[in-house]
Amino acid sequence: MTTGPPDEAPDRYPAFLDHVRRTTYVGDAEEMLGWDQQVMMPEGGTPARSKQSSALSSVQHDLLTDDRLGDWLDELEGRDLTPDRAAVVREVRREHDRAVEVPEPLVAEIAETAANALPVWERAKADDDFDAFAPTLERMVELKREYAAAIDPDRDPYAVLFEEYEPYLGLDTAERGLERLRERLVELIDEVEESDADLAEPFTGEYDPADQDVLSRAVLDELGYDWERGRLDTAPHPFSTGTQFDARVTTRYEPDDPLSGLSSTVHEFGHATYTLGLPDDHYGTPLGSHRGLSVHESQSRLWENHVGRSRAFWDYFGPAVRDHLGVDASNRDLYEAANRVCPDNRIRVDADELTYHLHIVLRFEIERDLVSGDLAVADVPAVWNEKMEEYLGVRPETDSEGCLQDIHWTNGSLGYFATYSLGSVLAAQLYDAAREERDGLDGRIREGSFDALHEWLTTNVHRHGCRYETDDLVREATGEPFGADAFLDYVDRKFGALYGL
Repeated sequence: MTTGPPDEAPDRYPAFLDHVRRTTYVGDAEEMLGWDQQVMMPEGGTPARSKQSSALSSVQHDLLTDDRLGDWLDELEGRDLTPDRAAVVREVRREHDRAVEVPEPLVAEIAETAANALPVWERAKADDDFDAFAPTLERMVELKREYAAAIDPDRDPYAVLFEEYEPYLGLDTAERGLERLRERLVELIDEVEESDADLAEPFTGEYDPADQDVLSRAVLDELGYDWERGRLDTAPHPFSTGTQFDARVTTRYEPDDPLSGLSSTVHEFGHATYTLGLPDDHYGTPLGSHRGLSVHESQSRLWENHVGRSRAFWDYFGPAVRDHLGVDASNRDLYEAANRVCPDNRIRVDADELTYHLHIVLRFEIERDLVSGDLAVADVPAVWNEKMEEYLGVRPETDSEGCLQDIHWTNGSLGYFATYSLGSVLAAQLYDAAREERDGLDGRIREGSFDALHEWLTTNVHRHGCRYETDDLVREATGEPFGADAFLDYVDRKFGALYGL
C-alpha cells in the first residue's frame, strides 16, 4: 500500500486551518471590545457591551465545538504530520476538548457577567465599598466553579482554571515555585530591612500626569515600540491586548509616584513586543499565538525588571527623566529609587521586585480557597488584610488599596496570578541566556541600543508561537528546564549589592 508525502491532507488541513483562523478572529474581536470598554467606551455603554461580548463568546464557542472540527482533528491526528502542523493540531485539540465540555449558555453568561462587572468594580473601588462588589464576585466565582466542573468534575477546580492561563507547567509546579520564592524572599527581605543602606528617594511632591505621559511615550520610543501597530492610553488597571498587527498598551499615572506609571508602561511594552514579535503569516493559528501567560508575563517582567530596573537602563534614560519631570537626581539616585525594597507598599503593581511575589502568594491562596469553597466572599477583606500583615507586615487602610485593587476577579481570571511569579522566574532564565549569547548586552542597553535583546527574544521565544509546550520552549531558548535558580541568583546578586548584604 502506498501513501502520499507526510502531512498531505489537501481536503482536510486547509479547511481545518480556515476554521481555526475564523475562531481566533472572533476571539480577537471580543478582546478589542474589552479594550474599548476599559479605555474609551462611554460609561453608559455597559448594557449593550455586555450583550455584544456575550454574543461573540457564544459564536467563538460554537466554532470551537463544531462537530466538523472534532472530525478534522480525529483524521489529522492519524496522519504523519510535519512538526508545525502537529503543533497546531495539538493546541486546537486541547482547546476543543475543553470547550466541548462547557455548555454554551455558561460561556455566554460568564462573558456577560464580566462585562457588567467592570463598572461595578470601578465604582466599588472608587467608593471603597467591597459590599457593593461582593454579589458580583460571588456570582463570578460560582460561574467559574461551574466552568471547571464542566471540564473535569473529578479534578481540583482551581487546577482546571489555572490551565486556562498556563496549560503545561501544572498547578503543582506553580505551588512549588511560589513556596520556594516565599521561603527565600522572606529571608532576603528581612536582611534588607536590617541593612544600614539608605537608598535614594529623589521623588518628592507631585508630578503632572501630562508630563508623565510624555515620559512614557519617550521610553516607548527608546525601547522600540511600533507606533504603526500600537497605541498608548490610560486605564484604571494597566494592561496590554491585541495581535501582531495591533498591540495596544495602557498605563496609569500617580501624581506622587512617577515611577509607577513609567514601570507600568515598560511592563506593558514587554507584553506588546511579544505580541508584535509573533509571526505575521501565522496570524489566526496557534503558530501565531502566544505560548500562555507564564511566557507572556516573562516578557513583561523581563523588560520591566531586567531592563527597566537595571543600572545600565538608568545610565541611559536618567537624563530623560530629569528633563521631563524636572527631578534633581543622579543616574545612581534614580536606579536606587527604582529598586527600593518597600514592604509597606500595599499595591501590587507598584511593588518592588522582592515583595511583589508575596503579593502574588496572597492572591493565589485567597482565590484558591474561594474556588474550593473554603473561603466565603464576605470574608475576603479580613483574610486579605490578615495575610498582608503576615507576609508584608502592613495592613491596608482601605479595601480599595486591599482586595479591590486588582481587576482580575472582575473579568473572571481566577487562576491567573501565579503566572506573574512564574513569568518572573522565566524572565531571569531568558535574560541570562540572552547575555551569554549577545556579548556586551548591558553595555548596549547603557548606550540606548535594545535591538540585540529584541532580536534574541524574537528568535528564541516570539517567532515560535505555540510550536512548543512551555517547558520545551524554555529548553529550546535556554538549554535548561524551567526552574527558579536563575531568578534567586539574580535577586541575591542585585539586592546584595544594593543593600551591602
